[in-house]
Amino acid sequence: MDDHCEDRPPRPYLLREANYRQLLDYRPNVAVLPWGAAEAHGHHLPHGADTIQAAAIARCAAAIAHANGAKPIVLPAIPFGNNEQHLDQVATISITTATAAAILGDVVRSLTRQGIDRLVIVNWHGGNEFKPLVRDLQSRYDVLIVVTYLVRPDMLADLFGDEPGDHSGRMETSLLLHLCPELVRLEQAGEGRRVPFQIEELNQPEVWTPRPWSKSHPDTGSGNPAGASAEKGHRYFEAVAQAIANVLTGLSRASKGELPYV
Repeated sequence: MDDHCEDRPPRPYLLREANYRQLLDYRPNVAVLPWGAAEAHGHHLPHGADTIQAAAIARCAAAIAHANGAKPIVLPAIPFGNNEQHLDQVATISITTATAAAILGDVVRSLTRQGIDRLVIVNWHGGNEFKPLVRDLQSRYDVLIVVTYLVRPDMLADLFGDEPGDHSGRMETSLLLHLCPELVRLEQAGEGRRVPFQIEELNQPEVWTPRPWSKSHPDTGSGNPAGASAEKGHRYFEAVAQAIANVLTGLSRASKGELPYV
């Protein structure tokens, strides 16, 4: 899961490993910010599941892009997200939108001072909402910010059937079985069922309100993890990482003036 202690030279595209001499020579031009959350993921996945996935995908995508001549730099992952509807669950940490805006703002302010004017957020938590933050920051700084979330949706049905789940279901459980099987306890998994809203008119895809999570999802999961496998997780992980690597490569090679990099 965490490979930073392996016996190899520091990788210049990972900020936690790279030294200043490397960075002076490398001069990255695209920053990658993994952003997760700290919340219950059923009874079988770790609280840090979102952060684990975001960080691993960012590392793999950056490695592919770097091998293709791009110059990404992966920043340390943000481990907290907006989890206001989960605060009755043990050890859930939630940050408000104002806090997220302050963190992202300081990251952007720091990067742009150093001439790094392209940033990709690898988000892996549905409760994180970045669009208004990005609009505000792009009007204040000379920066292009791109947000990725659940790329390659075209693969979900083929790999995970008609119920991939949106929280610790078949898709996420498969990814964690691939990334850190030692942290997965499938024998403890629930069915991840959702209790429909009693106000029937609110059970429409075009109508939204936050779910009171513990009441809507009694085992904290959303989607049945039955049928998850490390092999499926590996295939999806590789496809997602490749898709994000393509984004990083395109951004790194872009010249100022190419839309939307203006």
